[in-house]
Amino acid sequence: MRIGKLLMGDVHFQFKYGFYFIYFLFTILYIGLLFAFPESWRQKAAILMIFSDPAAMGLYFMGAIVLFEKSERVLDSIAVSPVKPLEYVLSKLCSIGIISTVVSLAIGIPAGIVTNPITFILGVFLCSCMFSAVGLIIACKTTTLNQFVLATIPAEILINIPAIIWLFWYKESWLLIHPGVSMIVLCAQSGGAFPALIFLFLWTALFVFIACGAVNKMLKSVGGVKL
Repeated sequence: MRIGKLLMGDVHFQFKYGFYFIYFLFTILYIGLLFAFPESWRQKAAILMIFSDPAAMGLYFMGAIVLFEKSERVLDSIAVSPVKPLEYVLSKLCSIGIISTVVSLAIGIPAGIVTNPITFILGVFLCSCMFSAVGLIIACKTTTLNQFVLATIPAEILINIPAIIWLFWYKESWLLIHPGVSMIVLCAQSGGAFPALIFLFLWTALFVFIACGAVNKMLKSVGGVKL
């Protein structure tokens, strides 16, 4: 019950402050760009768009949400409420993950890459949750937008570069242990979907666990003192 109310609150917040409108604009832009590419490029272009925007955008949106809550002292209320760190984390990740999945379907279906909707949806949702968890971890440890953006650079490099290399050049099976590669495999509906799903789930669970610890520490230190 509590997590449902948190989720509705996060969805309302994101709608109120234009997150859905931004997603809508990017979706229209990406679909337009998609059909501007030659047909032979369309599949890889769609996968790259899905990986870099609806999924990865959660990292930056999560940072903006948490930094806003810090500046508006929303966390003070959460810290003295019965809300548990896991509930806070799951609400944030699911609210971003749902809209990311919807947008990815809107891009993937016209591109013709959604041949297995189940693996596609699971891949996008888990990857979005993982990116958002990384963003949440970083946001818990930063106080300004500049600090957050600088801190995300190493994470973006570590997640994005191996995945892009796999997509265009180096398709070795051992790279499935990388979460970005696993997400692309699930979206591309190529071989190795089951191990890719397992690896992506494990990475997501790991970052959710770390995010819960970071949120717990942040909530105990709001207001400049440790509770």
